[in-house]
Amino acid sequence: MAASEDHVSSPHLNFQSLLKMDPYLKPYVKDFQRRYGLFEKQLTLLEEAEGGFDQFTQSYKSYGVQRMPDNSLIFKEWAPAAEALFLTGDFNGWDNFAHPYEKKEFGKWELHIPPKQDSTPAVSHNSRLKVVAHTRAGDRLYRISPWAKYVARHEKSIIYDWVHWDPPQPYIHKHPRPLKPRSLRIYESHVGIASPEGKVASYSNFTHNVLPNIKDLGYNCIQMMAIMEHAYYASFGYQITSFFAASSRFGTPEELKELIDVAHSLGIIVLLDVVHSHASKNTEDGLNQFDGSESCYFHSGPRGEHSLWDSRLFNYSSWEVMRFLLSNLRWWMEEYRFDGFRFDGVTSMLYHHHGIGTGFSGGYSEYFGLQVDEDSLVYLMLANHILHTLYPDCITIAEDVSGMPAVCRPVQEGGLGFDYRLAMAIPDKWIQILKEFKDEDWNIGNLVFTMTNRRYGEKCIAYAESHDQALVGDKTLAFWLMDKEMYTSMSSEIPMNPIIDRGIQLHKMIRLLTHGLGGEAYLNFIGNEFGHPEWLDFPRVGNNESYHYARRQFNLVDTDHLRYKQLYNFDRDMNRTEDKYGWLAAPPAYVSVKHEGDKVIVFERANVLFVFNFHPTQSYTSYKVGVGSAGKYKIKLDSDETHYGGHGRLDHSTEFFTEPVAFNDRPNSMMVYIPCRTAIVLANEEIDYCD
Repeated sequence: MAASEDHVSSPHLNFQSLLKMDPYLKPYVKDFQRRYGLFEKQLTLLEEAEGGFDQFTQSYKSYGVQRMPDNSLIFKEWAPAAEALFLTGDFNGWDNFAHPYEKKEFGKWELHIPPKQDSTPAVSHNSRLKVVAHTRAGDRLYRISPWAKYVARHEKSIIYDWVHWDPPQPYIHKHPRPLKPRSLRIYESHVGIASPEGKVASYSNFTHNVLPNIKDLGYNCIQMMAIMEHAYYASFGYQITSFFAASSRFGTPEELKELIDVAHSLGIIVLLDVVHSHASKNTEDGLNQFDGSESCYFHSGPRGEHSLWDSRLFNYSSWEVMRFLLSNLRWWMEEYRFDGFRFDGVTSMLYHHHGIGTGFSGGYSEYFGLQVDEDSLVYLMLANHILHTLYPDCITIAEDVSGMPAVCRPVQEGGLGFDYRLAMAIPDKWIQILKEFKDEDWNIGNLVFTMTNRRYGEKCIAYAESHDQALVGDKTLAFWLMDKEMYTSMSSEIPMNPIIDRGIQLHKMIRLLTHGLGGEAYLNFIGNEFGHPEWLDFPRVGNNESYHYARRQFNLVDTDHLRYKQLYNFDRDMNRTEDKYGWLAAPPAYVSVKHEGDKVIVFERANVLFVFNFHPTQSYTSYKVGVGSAGKYKIKLDSDETHYGGHGRLDHSTEFFTEPVAFNDRPNSMMVYIPCRTAIVLANEEIDYCD
């Protein structure tokens, strides 16, 4: 995914295609035009002041520390409120005054350190550094460079140190980026919990022990959480302290580069969970008060504080903040070769109220007007435009719960330019159903509505559960379904009791319905593919710093006599079936049956027929279903197969022939046998499904 050269001109606004898709946006044309005008103005300013965004977004090559060809070092920072700036560290015996920065215009500071007499750099690889900022109030502050590429914490310290990372043999990527997948099947991952052991797992562990499983399972994309450095492990990686540093608690930058390179060799793309919506309040090892002022990178006053997250909010209208954040995206793409980003907390960015205490009803007036933060909205437009221009195959995902229109439409149409948004209502619906309703009381119509209720032309990522649902205070879907029975009754050497039987069958059906009907991409959180028990809880004071719930018990899958292997098998074959037929890349499904009494859902997508029977006890030996294409159908995926923990009630050699009798608004129909609590996928043998 090489950077494109043709990127100087701004795209031309073509708002008509958006209006054609959604005429109800017509009253808000002026809002879209104003937003686009602000975006265009920023592009023009970048061209005039910085020679274009290509150069601007490579500022990581001039800020922080740079080694020159002669091994001299140049240090550069932006600290507009500082009175003086010094560099201290191992290299000068922690002398606070020996190396002063020189003040430049626009709040910039620079320091040039010549090489040592033997021509080696004055600051050696892996040595510790600090910026010393003197404030106008007379305070002396010890800080980490915002552009630090690596920070680490000494065992006995609670504060992170800036560590100069300049290895003599940097990792060299061997494998090209894979092509952008037509169907996106995402494995949401956290490196630190990716081991059965009660400890912080490593990049190397993930590379050697987890990547092969992800490949086997049929996922073609990894979404990596908690990579950007965060001092507090229990923040799940969402309280960032060093934006350019890969978390040192998992290993070195070179080991992360190897992880991504090996993933690429397996045909798997890797997305970074990027947090540009807020930053940690930490001062000594964070961005907060870097130059001694309350503002610098953030808004001052209440606008710079997130009351719910207890964190700082960026000033997206600031030129240097734009430089910092846009260069941050470019850094992760170039240095580590990530393939795109999931932008966290987009709802908080889009509105001045940050979504706090706001229930979005879907009324369009909620998405326009004074409550919208147009500074951050334009920042997101810029970020997407720049990323997709420089890297045409880059994938960006918005975590937005508000449902703002055009988030996933191109910038030149007036949209924000994201490729996908998370379908956040779907996991909430599954939890609500399991918490509040008996199986026989499930509202099938409402379930189908939730699965299909998405904006036309804006791609959604469907998921039954993510990290949010597994966190302490909640629990995994498997544990909602089977609870404490999972401790004693998951052996395949004993008959399933009713709770385990119900849980195993519904776990598979919930996933397949979400996969087939819920979106244009699918996401699974690490471990949940095999029905991980319990919940997720990071070591903290409240649990005596325990790692017991901050791990993934992959050993459960490796134990052949346990039923976790059966759930793993189904998840794998569900992904492989999608890979063959490509329903995620197909237009939305046509739902022909959502029968409340029968508890049956039937739909077609990508010329594949899905039949679900959620009834707890009633099987249907001859259930009539309508289909679009005539021909001979055979079962391609069956949740009731015994090696998936089912009862093996279906004969896979059966051929289902259509007859030209219209049914449920479909031109053809046929009879199928569908046992209780079973889902099947049938394909027409007379259609060539190959690309």
